[in-house]
Amino acid sequence: MSSPLALLGGTPSVTTPGPHFAWPPISEQTAKVVTDQLAAGISVYDRSGVIEELEDALADYHGVRYALLTSSGTAALYSMYAGCELGPGMEAIVPAYTFFATVTPLLHLGVVPVLADCDENGNLDPRDVVRRITARTSAIVVTHMWGTPADVATLRAIADEHGLMLLEDGSHAHGASVGGRKVGTFGRASAFSMNGPKPLSAGEGGFLLTDDEEVYYRALLHGQYNKRCRNEIPSEYPLYRYAVTGMGLKHRIHPLAARIGLDQLAHLDEYLDGRARVAAMMNEQLAELPGIVTPKLEPGDRSSWYGLMLQYRGEELGGLPVERLYEALQAEGCWELDRPGSTCPLNLLPLFQEPGPLFPELAGSFAYGPDDFPQAEAFHRSVLKLPVWHREEDMPLVNGYIEAFRKVINNYEGLLG
Repeated sequence: MSSPLALLGGTPSVTTPGPHFAWPPISEQTAKVVTDQLAAGISVYDRSGVIEELEDALADYHGVRYALLTSSGTAALYSMYAGCELGPGMEAIVPAYTFFATVTPLLHLGVVPVLADCDENGNLDPRDVVRRITARTSAIVVTHMWGTPADVATLRAIADEHGLMLLEDGSHAHGASVGGRKVGTFGRASAFSMNGPKPLSAGEGGFLLTDDEEVYYRALLHGQYNKRCRNEIPSEYPLYRYAVTGMGLKHRIHPLAARIGLDQLAHLDEYLDGRARVAAMMNEQLAELPGIVTPKLEPGDRSSWYGLMLQYRGEELGGLPVERLYEALQAEGCWELDRPGSTCPLNLLPLFQEPGPLFPELAGSFAYGPDDFPQAEAFHRSVLKLPVWHREEDMPLVNGYIEAFRKVINNYEGLLG
């Protein structure tokens, strides 16, 4: 008897030509504002024009005093850490499960990263953070993985109790919130990416947020030398004499990217509302299937739904390996289904197992290895990532993906052996 599964000769569930998901949404208005910016200027050396417009809009949107645009999310993180005066002799507790750029700027500053395990959503586990605080700990860094807010209230309480800085990486979580308060406003500072597929995209770029003028001035000196520093840092500030050179790094965003980001920010809440509706439906239907665990969002929290992270429980499907399930779903036409690779437990990467060859000054300071963070590794091994669409016209495709999951799981026995 032939199998209905496409992998075994059946007809795919999804036959719509790809790609099935593209981000960011580019409209005629987007094209127009970019063209207008070309005419206005493609180099902005100070806080004027589109740079000022987007920074003001980001500060207003998040309800903070300062927003500083950068060339990438990595640059924003780097300037945030430098602005907070993290340096040699210090430790920062960081997620074991995050994209590596959350942590790599710390290495350039001579800071020892102390990895901590994750919770059931892949976010930093406050219980493990407490166990890793030492006399050298200066900061706790939290990433809101895949757009789902971490337990920042508990992390903030831990940081306050121990006299530590809480710093946020919101690169997956633009517009996400906890109890109505936006992600990126719970610590001393926060950093965001705006590269390609991020919920708020400029194609490439980043920004940091803070209410702390000391952090802001030092972040300016770190990557915005000369005109911005001379114009914005008070002459009586002790480091003003370094305004021309700063620290010699240039992290300025390109004005065309800033213009795209400003256009996208105007629609961010609309996009997130659409994603929330689609994610709720996807979660409801996929949660009914054996072997699939959907993400849990705390009451009052808002996710950006950068990704819908499904955890696979193979024991519920006769021990079917996740790789075989993934192969079958791809054959059904679920081409946007992903098993993240470079975003993984950091202890599995050579840079965090043996940093010495690239960072000689950190040789012997830390060395992580496989099995050091069992929750993070289990999460990574079992995860399947889906995009979250936002438009009503995408619903036939969304339903096709759900039907593919249902079909494969209902016929999983044919994939065994």
